[in-house]
Amino acid sequence: MERAAKKDAVEALNGVFKTTGVAVVAHYSGLTVAQMQTLRKQMKQAGASVKVSKNRLAKIALEGTDVVAIGSLLKGPTVIATSDDPVAAPKIAVEFAKANDKFVILGGSMGKTVLNVDSVKALAALPSLDELRGKLVGLLVAPATKIAQLSTAPAAKVARVVQAYASKSEAA
Repeated sequence: MERAAKKDAVEALNGVFKTTGVAVVAHYSGLTVAQMQTLRKQMKQAGASVKVSKNRLAKIALEGTDVVAIGSLLKGPTVIATSDDPVAAPKIAVEFAKANDKFVILGGSMGKTVLNVDSVKALAALPSLDELRGKLVGLLVAPATKIAQLSTAPAAKVARVVQAYASKSEAA
């Protein structure tokens, strides 16, 4: 790799690390090209990305970012999964690791917080940002629906009582 290409790679990685919400580091030794393509596709669908680069260049790119703590994990053939959503990359990585024994999660970082393997798995178990938004909207809409039902219920009851008296007087 030429010096200019290395510099461009470091700058690109640095930009990714500065804007990411979470980074997950894993070993991928022994995976086939098809399996790596599947991982990349799943990550892209979830709004995350996968980067494979030289560890030395990645360590240089980590300097000055919040996820600098993952530098110690960069040993051997590593892949770095990043996403803005704190749940997307860990969730896909954990699911992929369950299906592929050769994909081993080493740890990660969420902002300045260092994550071990168990922390990554716990993060993956959380609902995604979209699911949380859906639940919040549901909670906000539910009281309005109940209020509408309560406000129409007394009027409906009064109408039924009036109808009952009207039908009672017609029968008499």
